[in-house]
Amino acid sequence: MSNESPTLVKGEGPVTLSPSGSTPSQGSPLSPTSASKGPELPDELLQAGWGRCWSKRENRPYYFNRFTNQSLWEMPVLGQHDVISDPLGLNAAPEEGADCNLGNGQRKRRISEEQGAEANNFKRAKVEPTTPISPSAPGAKPWNSAPDDKQSQPATPSTPSTPSTPGTPGAKPWSSAPEDKQSQSAPSVAPGPSPAPYRPAVVYWDLDIPTNAVIRERPPDPQLPPHPEVELHRAQLVTKLRQHYLELCHQREGIDPPRESFNRWLLERKVIDKGGDPLLPSDCDPVISPSMFREVMNDIPIRLSRIKYKEEARRQLFRYAEAAKKMIDSRNAPQDSRKVVKWNTEDTMSWLRRDHSASKEDYMDRLDHLRKQCGPHVTAVAKDSVEGICSKIYHISAEYSRRLKAAHTALMKECNLSEGCEPPEVQDRLVYCYPARLASPSPPQPRVELHFENEVACLRYKGEMVKINRGHFSKLELLYRYSCIDDARFEKFLSRVWCLIKRYQVMFGSGVNEGTGLQGALPVAVFEALNKQFGVSFECFASPLNCYFKQFCSAFPDTDGFFGSRGPFLSFRPASGSFEANPPFSEELMDAMVTHFEELLDSSTEPLSFIIFVPEWRDPATPALIRLEASRFLRHQLTVSAYEHEYRSGSQHICKRDEMYYKAVHGTVVFFLQNAAGFAKWEPNAERLAEITSAYQSSSSRPGPAPAAPPGDKDPTPKAATTTTTTTTATTERTTSVESPGPHDNNNNTNNTNSSSLEKSSSD
Repeated sequence: MSNESPTLVKGEGPVTLSPSGSTPSQGSPLSPTSASKGPELPDELLQAGWGRCWSKRENRPYYFNRFTNQSLWEMPVLGQHDVISDPLGLNAAPEEGADCNLGNGQRKRRISEEQGAEANNFKRAKVEPTTPISPSAPGAKPWNSAPDDKQSQPATPSTPSTPSTPGTPGAKPWSSAPEDKQSQSAPSVAPGPSPAPYRPAVVYWDLDIPTNAVIRERPPDPQLPPHPEVELHRAQLVTKLRQHYLELCHQREGIDPPRESFNRWLLERKVIDKGGDPLLPSDCDPVISPSMFREVMNDIPIRLSRIKYKEEARRQLFRYAEAAKKMIDSRNAPQDSRKVVKWNTEDTMSWLRRDHSASKEDYMDRLDHLRKQCGPHVTAVAKDSVEGICSKIYHISAEYSRRLKAAHTALMKECNLSEGCEPPEVQDRLVYCYPARLASPSPPQPRVELHFENEVACLRYKGEMVKINRGHFSKLELLYRYSCIDDARFEKFLSRVWCLIKRYQVMFGSGVNEGTGLQGALPVAVFEALNKQFGVSFECFASPLNCYFKQFCSAFPDTDGFFGSRGPFLSFRPASGSFEANPPFSEELMDAMVTHFEELLDSSTEPLSFIIFVPEWRDPATPALIRLEASRFLRHQLTVSAYEHEYRSGSQHICKRDEMYYKAVHGTVVFFLQNAAGFAKWEPNAERLAEITSAYQSSSSRPGPAPAAPPGDKDPTPKAATTTTTTTTATTERTTSVESPGPHDNNNNTNNTNSSSLEKSSSD
């Protein structure tokens, strides 16, 4: 068809409906009017957006899709030309000469990420059932059922397993191609199938791997379903809470809030929180957060940063002495404390004035001595004030949580939906894991606008825009297709994507690269080796934005469950399977993780394996690191040294390609925790461990950004380090693997970490 600008009937204006089909909007791209003569199209094609139009130039009819701006001379075939009902082109008939072995799965990545070219080898993917494995669904597989790959059969274009045509008229969909490129064919030649939809050049995930994680059936989650109005309100309240924290630190202690401390406070609180809000803590015991108290106290009287030069060390020593003296004079401190601090600070000032030949090490030794002498007294006078900061932030959070609950409940009542419907009966049986489900029905979703800016998808609701690159947007669409069971027509897809991205945006914070460490991931090569050598098919700590497998646990079952999340890991109880765990680097969360692992391994006789990646923080060692090294389920451990490996950025869904990976400035310890059956099935022998080591080395050899800066400075990356490792080799393994569980019990060491390194930072 020639490239022409079809005309509209006089007096008609272009009308575009919202993604929810609720409100028309003006100013959308023009679309041709339907031809007034000729046979009407079938209802299925009309619902998909097709209409019969008349070409003045060619003087003959053609078919136009108002949703996708596609134009065809011949009548379209539903499922081949309709990219709304088949956004990824999974059911489109292959073009002549194309690879006919493409199944109803994603295109497998088989070339390295460094090449940056689109994958040219395809693997016949196994087809997931339309309805995810759910205990309430007929397709739920019991413990003795056959594996996923034996039950899945390839789909054919005549019997598509994709959802039916969604009623989501509106902006040009994410998989449509430009009209001018579609209408280049000669008018006398019938066009072939529509062009393939957008596929990313480099894929950082593999959603075709079936799960081997087995769980017991569980009831639906009681949390209320997400809604953009409530999510927008939550974002505003969390922003206000962050501002309260900033003001309290300035007013009471004269310091800026420690970097990322609010984000780590959210993580630490949710470990023990029993409240109903998915993000804001509201029911915690104790009220005083150990994480927030420790980090604020470490920055009193000043925040110490990593020193590179002698002049920086001299300046920092002077600032510490001056701040300590000022603080002890302005607080209600005991007389003995005043004398000790005043004498040490004045002695330091005198030494600085008369000694100009000192080296950097001399200044650092003097600073360490001064901190040991003055630190306990400064801490004692600041203790009540810092506890007051922690307590006030928690109580404000609890009040905000109650407001959100009231607003959400009112919204459900307006939609005539009951909160927490009668849960279905849950059988006591073992099934393959399935995505989290919500007990309450989802309310109607408002309009969310979608448009593209080059390679970035932009979703807007009430002026609030969230962004995601097109590759990850396609990934979310595929995850949604695999996991969601209440929206076959994709009518709620855009609003749920907006809520998902907004939730993580709010949790990250507003600073540059802030919070991205909460979402850092392993390199793709390491994931491939874990799956190939140890059967790993499940991530214990991930999100729809950074997951590699389509089965994973994440923090928010309400927003993430529609995209495959199995819910928070601390409430996830698998009986069998092989798992990867790369937790957010929060000390309290890592400690709770170890407790959960050992409970699961102790209670199951089926094959169960956990491969855990934690930072090598030994100055002092974290409780989680100590307990993992002493665990009776430990089979092997290896250490990957600092600067010799990398992580995938937590902002991978929006960052540039050259910012996707960054070098880790701390060592990473890999622990293999397995019960007897898991050890027999996935033994960490020398051959398998060599594959893991080789994967790390191959991934770290690519050219990339500079290593992460220390947290005391401007830190452009997550995974900030705490210690400087002295290991010189890329990997350092223990000399022998543990052949069987040791006779010793678990080490429940809970050493006080209040004196942890000032440079310590959390990440995922």
